[in-house]
Amino acid sequence: MTWNLWWRFGEPERRRPAILAVLREQQPDVVCLQEVWADADENLAGWLAGELGLHWAFGAASDQETWRVRVDGGQDLRNGVAVLSRWPIRADKTYDLPGDSSRAALSVLVDAPHATIAVVTAHLSVLSGSAGRSAQLDWLARHIAGLPADEHPPLAIGDFNALPDSDEMRRFAGALTVPSVPGQVMLDAWLYANPSDPGFTWDRANPHAAAWVAPSGRIDYIHVLQSPHRAGRVLNVHRAGTAPIDGIWPTDHAAVVADLSD
Repeated sequence: MTWNLWWRFGEPERRRPAILAVLREQQPDVVCLQEVWADADENLAGWLAGELGLHWAFGAASDQETWRVRVDGGQDLRNGVAVLSRWPIRADKTYDLPGDSSRAALSVLVDAPHATIAVVTAHLSVLSGSAGRSAQLDWLARHIAGLPADEHPPLAIGDFNALPDSDEMRRFAGALTVPSVPGQVMLDAWLYANPSDPGFTWDRANPHAAAWVAPSGRIDYIHVLQSPHRAGRVLNVHRAGTAPIDGIWPTDHAAVVADLSD
């Protein structure tokens, strides 16, 4: 599962139980989160993991002032990405994304019962445009190529802030044009969804998204490295968090949830 939690915007304490309710309903084995807040007293990823009985890891980019100036918060306030897992997490490492030190990627190994699974979650730039995201996705593709893939194909998951037919996403996927890494194909899990569902994760049906000028679109992804493994094949995929809970929308994004074979 992947979900952008909209950081400290829009009454975060009222949204917190709604976020938890969606995660309880979906019961993901592994969930990647973006725009997770943390301060000196608490980490939202840690709180969610504690409520759900999951393991967790969190990483924040080096430039936090870009985020702090947009909300009320002290110098301890951080914006980052996180992985929650039903199984132990190890070898977690955080990276600044190329060209934007306010955006991070978190790379972990999940020790599932059937395999070690390499998972990377990232929150790509908006303001850098297609060229900036292309450089970030080229880095992500090279990073994926260096991860363990003997037991299970690596996963690249997150809010990529780009539409599926954009130059950067086509190049990252590597199926319809020359890939970032020769021979590498990253399968977009949403290709296995009901074709009648456009998969909008930025959806103007959500009033928080409708407040912006951007049209509806699919900008959040679960990608699986194409491999001969039986593990990691997409069985089905759907959106979650697409309606208010007790009168409040959990975040400004919808989540993507995919079932993979083990």
